[in-house]
Amino acid sequence: IQKVVLALGDYMNVTCYACVGGTNVRDDIIRLEQGVQIVVGTPGRVFDMINRRTLRIKHIKMFVLDEADEMLSGGFKEQIYDIFTTMPQNVTTKFMNDPIKILVKNEEITLEGIQQFYVNVEREDCKFDTLCDLYERLTIVQAVIFCNTRRKVDWLTQQMRGRDFTVSEIHGDMEQKEREVLMKEFRSGSSRVLIATDLLARGIDVHQVSLVINYDLPSEREKYIHRIGRSGRLGRKGVAVNFITNEDRSTLRDIEQFYNTQVEEMPMNIQI
Repeated sequence: IQKVVLALGDYMNVTCYACVGGTNVRDDIIRLEQGVQIVVGTPGRVFDMINRRTLRIKHIKMFVLDEADEMLSGGFKEQIYDIFTTMPQNVTTKFMNDPIKILVKNEEITLEGIQQFYVNVEREDCKFDTLCDLYERLTIVQAVIFCNTRRKVDWLTQQMRGRDFTVSEIHGDMEQKEREVLMKEFRSGSSRVLIATDLLARGIDVHQVSLVINYDLPSEREKYIHRIGRSGRLGRKGVAVNFITNEDRSTLRDIEQFYNTQVEEMPMNIQI
């Protein structure tokens, strides 16, 4: 986001600073005391700077919460509420009582170019062996595997590494600096398979991703497109594979109806 702001404000003399965890606190203090117009940051570090009175809230005119639905439903909720309580009254009143809804155009949300398949694993404990079999059969350029919880991401990463598969994991419990390093490795291609949670689904923008695997079907149907859209960026073709247990059948039907799409059973001779 900081890079986008700087690019947009290149000819406007707009100053922007990224205030994130995992970096030197002293550097943040010095830079904020010098004065910047836009601060982009993670909840924990931003709240810390507010508490230190380095980030002067009385000058704040606008507060933007990116990926609000995910942030408020995830582990950052309490920190964000704490930040809201420090905001000037005119900012919080505007946020709480006069929201402006901006809808994304329908043509910007599409599953076009993405082949969607499901694999009926029947039971939860059959998923891992199915994943290993799929992993060995396919030639994968780069792939993202989504799980519904951070604990599942940790567990699956350990299991895959135990079978000598090279994978990386990323989720909201990690320090910002660690996540940035992992994403840099993934974008460069040195890491080919990324296991992630929904919190980061919309932030993964890697053009080479050709396969997305929903190890768990998303808990909310609206999240489905943000997950599998990773495999069809910029008009490229992609493949999405959904693991479903017997209990997941109704959820998959709901997703199909919601997006007016059809998810076929994965053929044995699938090519990516």
